[in-house]
Amino acid sequence: MALTTFNPRSFDLSDTYAFTGTVSGTNVGSRSLVKISEQTASASPSISFTGIDSTYRTYCFKFINMHPSNDNVYFRFQGSTNGGSSYGVTTTTTHFKAYQSESATNPTLAYQTADDLAQSTSYINLAQGMGTDNDQQTSGELWLFNPSSTTYVKHFMARMANYQTSDYAQDVYTAGYFNTTSAINAIDFEMGIGDIDDGTITMYGIA
Repeated sequence: MALTTFNPRSFDLSDTYAFTGTVSGTNVGSRSLVKISEQTASASPSISFTGIDSTYRTYCFKFINMHPSNDNVYFRFQGSTNGGSSYGVTTTTTHFKAYQSESATNPTLAYQTADDLAQSTSYINLAQGMGTDNDQQTSGELWLFNPSSTTYVKHFMARMANYQTSDYAQDVYTAGYFNTTSAINAIDFEMGIGDIDDGTITMYGIA
């Protein structure tokens, strides 16, 4: 493979230096997010995605303007190993966030001990303190890795941008694993109390 070279001592920013070689390899540049399905809430108790299988090794869920019907609630999720008949896989997570008030009086970066899990079957918190005002909602994404593996536990990580009920902007990070070697084949999203009033969730796959 040939590369265009130049003498750094005579480097001229007005010139254009281009790669002149060739690239070879398996699926170079061909991997991208593949949209699988999309659901929009309308006073929905929950939104579930089934059909998660070995077609893709990584799944990504993108959340756009998730809005609750009740004030000061969590947006959260759980997994299933039986196609969505039940949700409650044993999970361990870590959870921290940065936040700032509209009045700029309380900027903070903090680990959220109350929002993590240790070998629990509870729902996993993604965003907290969500409000019912029209300008209060959360958006972000969740990544689930190799959910069809029957050898390893299933890791996930999420990042959410949340405008919450007390007028704080929050940057929320969650990561952890489903402690099971059974395949995770369905995911359920809900608010801790009440319905998902509005919002769209799209599921993507990466081969």
